[in-house]
Amino acid sequence: MKRSLSRQPWSLSRTASGLTGAVAATTLAFALFAWASTVFAQSQPERGSATEGASSLPFPLTVPTGFQISLVSNQVPGARFLAVAPNGDVIVSLIRRGRVVAIHPGAPVDAPPALVADGLDLPNGLVFHGDDLYIGTWTGAAVVRDYSRTTSGATTMLFDDMPRNRGHNARAIAVAADGSVFISSGSDCNVCTESDPRLATILRYNPDGSDGEIFATGLRNASGLAFDTAGRLWAVVNQRDNLIPDHTDLPPDELDLIVEGGNYGWPNCYPIGRRRIANPEYPGADCSRALPTAIGFQAHSAPLGMTFYTGNQFPPSYRGSLFVAFHGSWNRTPPTGYKVVSVTFGNGRPIEVRNFVTGWLTSSYQVRGRPVGVAVGTDGSLFISDDRGYIFKVTYRE
Repeated sequence: MKRSLSRQPWSLSRTASGLTGAVAATTLAFALFAWASTVFAQSQPERGSATEGASSLPFPLTVPTGFQISLVSNQVPGARFLAVAPNGDVIVSLIRRGRVVAIHPGAPVDAPPALVADGLDLPNGLVFHGDDLYIGTWTGAAVVRDYSRTTSGATTMLFDDMPRNRGHNARAIAVAADGSVFISSGSDCNVCTESDPRLATILRYNPDGSDGEIFATGLRNASGLAFDTAGRLWAVVNQRDNLIPDHTDLPPDELDLIVEGGNYGWPNCYPIGRRRIANPEYPGADCSRALPTAIGFQAHSAPLGMTFYTGNQFPPSYRGSLFVAFHGSWNRTPPTGYKVVSVTFGNGRPIEVRNFVTGWLTSSYQVRGRPVGVAVGTDGSLFISDDRGYIFKVTYRE
């Protein structure tokens, strides 16, 4: 049952509205400036990569040597984001059907998934906080309490007061250690000045769903959110289209470290190398206070799902790495994306992007599928969703 909560008026987050927050954000801008990538990162191939388990897959996929990939389900058309429950269930959002479903461990590949929630408005982002399942929807956030122990499948709305924008409305969601909820609120256009200040932001709510506030701004479409083990919030951002004169390779999509009160430039500015520069629609815009991106991805890769690797199954070099699903371009020639990459970190910052799973886009640019979500399993494996109806599982063997 939905419930509405009265809230204080919307405003920029408290730290950002005061002098202390402004100084902190400016200081961080210079710190980030010093180590942001000089150019957007080209995904490097894994050495000695090999196709594993291709005979059981709907099409060949390539993983690094020592890894294997298998098909978990072919019964989830429209699969979007993933989360893995403490009991091992793989939770899948079906945004166009208004549903969230579960694939039980050991279920046959062709077994219908179990229904977790139904009748939701564009359910997309998924995350567990303890045994509670949080679902990012068009209007806010829904919660299934005590997922592993519930039999009723009861879903309650934690909050439902988000702006109902038409574009970029597939919400990503993350929950901090203290239970605070962070949710993306994408722009309603390619490049424009929004009439609602809550658009093109990340919003923060109290654990009980009260006091929603703007946490960070200037984010055209923060399509994926995740906390690292240090408690820092990261976002992948789908940047603008149709940038003249180089739509093909500019601007890069982004991985950003999200700080309270941070402004990430959109719509006035776009990232290039170590800085942000004015969009042609906003000539003369002051981009000096916009925070730089932590690392850039090939333009139009369309990064969506993201997860930090916290398991023990993969080699030590992957511990703390970030896995990101590139959904793939829709208006770039030639197409790009359509793969899962790993982002290596060093001293708390991203330093390299490498291909991890490829094969959704062939050498002749045939599109076989589109990866969307990624999630680490209870055994340290990596699950990947494909919106053409598949869930894959990547494992490592000595």
